[in-house]
Amino acid sequence: MVTFKREEAGTWRQQVPGVRWFKADLHIHTIDDHRGRRAKMPSGITGPVESSDTISAYAKRFLQSAVESGVQILGVTPHSPRIGTTADSSAVWQIVHQWNYSADDDGIPFREKIYALFPGFEPSLNDGKGGTHMLFLFDPEIGRENYLKAFDLIMGGVSPWPDNQLRMSSKNAEEAFDELSRFRKQECSNMGYESFQWDYIVLAPHIEDDKGILGAQRAQVLEHFPVSEIAGLELRDEHLPEDSLRNRPQLAAGMVEHRQAFFHSSDAYLVEEIGNRYTWLKLASPRIEALRQAFIASDSRIRIGYEKGPNAGLTEIPNPPDVTMNDRPWLKSVSVIGRAAFFGKAGEGEPTHFDLSPDLTCIIGGSMTGKSTLLDGLRMHVNAPLPEDDGVKRQVEARGKGRFLSGSAKVVLDCPGRDPTAASHEQWPAVFYAQTELQRLAQSPDAVEDILARLVASETQGIKEREVRLVALDNHLSRDAWQLGNLADQLADGEQAVERSEKATEELAAFSDAGVESLNNASSDLRKWQEYLTATKNLDTDLKKLLDAIAAVEFPTTNEPLVQLLPDTEIVDNETALFAHWQRVSDLLMAVQEEISAANSITKSITDSLEAYVGNVRVQVDRKLAENGLDGARINELQALSVHAALLGSYEAARNQARDALSNAENTFEASRGERQDLVAQQREAFDRVMQKVHLQFDGRIVSRRVNDGDKGPLDTFLKNFSQRGITRWWNDLSERLRPTPDKLLEKLEARRLGGIGMSDAVQETFVEQMTPSKRRELSALRCRDQYVLELMMDDSSHRLLNDLSGGQRVNLLLSLLLETNDERPLVIDQPEDELDNRFLFDTMLPALKRLKGRRQLIVATHNANIVVNGDADQVIHLEATADRGHIASSGAIEDPAIRDAIVRTVDGGDEAFRMRRLKYGF
Repeated sequence: MVTFKREEAGTWRQQVPGVRWFKADLHIHTIDDHRGRRAKMPSGITGPVESSDTISAYAKRFLQSAVESGVQILGVTPHSPRIGTTADSSAVWQIVHQWNYSADDDGIPFREKIYALFPGFEPSLNDGKGGTHMLFLFDPEIGRENYLKAFDLIMGGVSPWPDNQLRMSSKNAEEAFDELSRFRKQECSNMGYESFQWDYIVLAPHIEDDKGILGAQRAQVLEHFPVSEIAGLELRDEHLPEDSLRNRPQLAAGMVEHRQAFFHSSDAYLVEEIGNRYTWLKLASPRIEALRQAFIASDSRIRIGYEKGPNAGLTEIPNPPDVTMNDRPWLKSVSVIGRAAFFGKAGEGEPTHFDLSPDLTCIIGGSMTGKSTLLDGLRMHVNAPLPEDDGVKRQVEARGKGRFLSGSAKVVLDCPGRDPTAASHEQWPAVFYAQTELQRLAQSPDAVEDILARLVASETQGIKEREVRLVALDNHLSRDAWQLGNLADQLADGEQAVERSEKATEELAAFSDAGVESLNNASSDLRKWQEYLTATKNLDTDLKKLLDAIAAVEFPTTNEPLVQLLPDTEIVDNETALFAHWQRVSDLLMAVQEEISAANSITKSITDSLEAYVGNVRVQVDRKLAENGLDGARINELQALSVHAALLGSYEAARNQARDALSNAENTFEASRGERQDLVAQQREAFDRVMQKVHLQFDGRIVSRRVNDGDKGPLDTFLKNFSQRGITRWWNDLSERLRPTPDKLLEKLEARRLGGIGMSDAVQETFVEQMTPSKRRELSALRCRDQYVLELMMDDSSHRLLNDLSGGQRVNLLLSLLLETNDERPLVIDQPEDELDNRFLFDTMLPALKRLKGRRQLIVATHNANIVVNGDADQVIHLEATADRGHIASSGAIEDPAIRDAIVRTVDGGDEAFRMRRLKYGF
C-alpha cells in the first residue's frame, strides 16, 4: 500500500506569519481523462500514456505549469483517478508524490513552491436528467489505495470512460455522500486511529451548466439534492457572484444557511490552462480542514480574483490580497534587544521577536501584560504622530519611552519591500489610535475630513492632490498680497517722480515763454561786471594801502664818522640814487591808482546800466509769470528744475516698469484666486460624492454634511490683529452663523453695506479707515476651509451631531468610517472595545475588519473575544508579564490549539466560563 507521509515546507510561514493568502485553482483535470479526448499530453512528452516514465514526466510538467501560473493551491480533479486499470497508472497520485518528495529543475522542492495539493476527482452523480458533477477533494494522507477506493465506492463500480463517453455513477449524491462518510469512519476504525488522518470536501463545479446543480433542465433537483454537503459553488468563467445570484433569492438564502461560498477555477484539461481562472484563499495549513474553514468564513478567507472590465468581461483585480504580490506597507516582525527593556530577555542577548500578519493581528493578554506598551512603543519608535490630547499623549509617552524603550532597547523592524535605510515611519507608515484617543479625536474637524477623504478609492488621490494645491495657493496668495503692497508703493513713488519731472518741464517751458532766458543772460552779464568792479575796487584799496606803507617807510641816513671810517665807499651817492628810485616808485603807484580809479568809474557806469536793464527785464518777466500763475521766486530753482526735467525719461521708464510688474502680479494674484475657487468647487463636488457614498453605504445611519467656509480661524486672526476694540467686539458678538467669509466681507466693504453684517456706523467708519488697499488685498488672500459634520442615526430615527454623542457612540461612528476608508497605511488600535457595544461589534466592526483583509494591515490589542474569534484573527500574540518584564507566551494562527486555549483563558473567561455561557444560553 502506498501511504503518504507529508514532508515539511518552511518557507511559507517565513514569508508571511500566521494565516496567509494563496492563489488557488481547485478544479484541474489530468491525463487520467485522456479517454475523453480533451486531456492531452503536453508537447515534448512522448511514449505510451500508461507508462510510468510518461506519467512521471507528465506529473513534473503539470507541477511546473502550476508554478509558472503562480497557483499555490491545487485541486487535482479528473473524471477518472487513473489512466489504466492499475493503481500505478494514476497520474493524480504521481503528481501528489512528486509534489511531496521531488524538486523542480532549480533544485527547490515543489512543496516549497506549491503550498497545498489536494488529490480529488469529478464524478457524475446520478441526479437530474444527465447527471450532476461534483468535485471531491482529499487530504493526501488518504493514501493512494484509499483514494482510488473512495472513487470506486462513489461510482458504485461504474467505469467513468467506456467508449470515450463519460458515464454517471450508479449512486445519487445522497448515496455517494453517505458511502464516503461510512468509508472514512470505517477506515479510521480499521487502522486504529483515534482521530481522522484525512478529510475531504465537496464542491459544486460549473453550477449553471448542463451538468451543474443549477442546470436549467433540472429545475427541481435542489429540492432533493443534499446541498448541505457542498462547501462551495464554482462560478462561470465570465460571472461574478452577483451575476449568479441575480433573481435567485433562494440560492442566496441557502448559501447563508449552509455557509457556502462562490469560487472560480479553471476546469483545465491541459497543463497550459492551469490558473486560467483562480480564487484567492486564506489557509492556516495545507489541509482539507483549513480549506473547509476558508469556505465557512468566506467573508474573511475568500476573495474573487476578478472584477468587471471593458465589454462586461472579467479582468484580474489590480491589487491581489497576497501581500507578496503588491506593495502595500506592512510590518512582518519586530525584534526587541536589550536586557533592561520591558520585552528584553533578562540575562540573554537574544532578541524577542513579534511576528505579525499582513492582515489582522490580535494582541491578547491579561491586565498589565504589555499590550499597550508594545503598541505605544512602536508608535514612539517610528515617530508616528502622537495623540492631540495632552493626557493621552503623556500616557503614550510614558509607556513607549518609559517601558518599551527603557534600558536603551534596540528595536529592529522587518518591513518587506521597504528601504531598510529609510526612516522608520517611511518603512512602516502606520496610523495609531491609543486607548480613548478615538473618542477625543471625534472633536477634531481635520480628523473627520481626513477619514472622509480616504473613504472612496476613486476620490482619495484627487482630494489629497487638490488639498496640497489649495494649501500651496493659500501660501502663495498670502505672500503675493504682501508683494503687491510693495509693488503698489513702488508704483506710487514712480508716479510721484514722473509728476515732479513733468511739472519741472512745464515750469521751464513757462519760464522760457516769459523771457527768463534773456533775464538769465542779462543777469549773468551783470554778475560778471559786478564781479569785475569788485575786483578793481579791491585793487584800488590794495594800492592805497601800499602807498601808505611806502610813505610810512623812514629813509635812513649815514653818520659822518661812519663815512670817515669807510673811505673807499660811495655811500652818499648811492643814498641819493636810492631815494630817487623810491620816489619814482611812489609816483608810478599814484599814477596806477589814478588809472584804476578812472577804470572803476567806467565799470560802475556799465554795471549801473546793466542793473537798470535787468531790473526792467525782471519786472516784465514777473508780470508774465504772474499772468501764467507762476511764482517768480522759483527762478532761483531753475537749475534744480532742469535736473528734474532731464530725468523725465528715466522716471517714466521706472514708473512703467513698476506698473507692468504690478499689473502682472495682480493678474497672477487673481488667477491664483480663480484657480483656488475652482479647486474648492471641485473639492466640494468630490466630497459630495463621498458623502453620498457614506449615506448609501450605511443606509442613512451615518450622514455627513459640509459647512462651507466653516473654519473662520484665519478671518478671526485677521480682524483681531487690528487691535481695535470696536471691530473686535463686533466680531466676537456676531453669531457663528452670521459671520461672513473673507470674500463676503470684502464684497460688503466695497459696496459700503457693512451694516448688513451687524456693524454700527462708528465701527464701519473705523473699519473702512483701517482697510487700506494693502489690507484689502490681504483679506482677499484669506480662505476659510470647509468643515465636515457627521451625524449618527439614533434609535428613534433622528440624527444627532457627532459632538453631541456619547463617548461610545462617537467611537462607533469614527470606527465605522475609519474601517471603510481607502487608506492602505497599517492601522493600529489599542482596545477599541473599551467604548463599543456588542451590537456595533457584530453589525459593523467585525464585517469591516474582514473586508479589510488583503487590503490593509491591522493590529489590535484587545480583551474582547469577539474581535479575536469572530474577527477571524490571522495571527494572535499572547502576552504574559511579571511586575517589570513582559514576554510572548505563545503566538500563531487561531487554529493552533495553544492559541485557542490562550483565547479561551484570556479573553473568554476560561473553559468554565465558556461552558457556563453555553448552558445558560441553551446551546
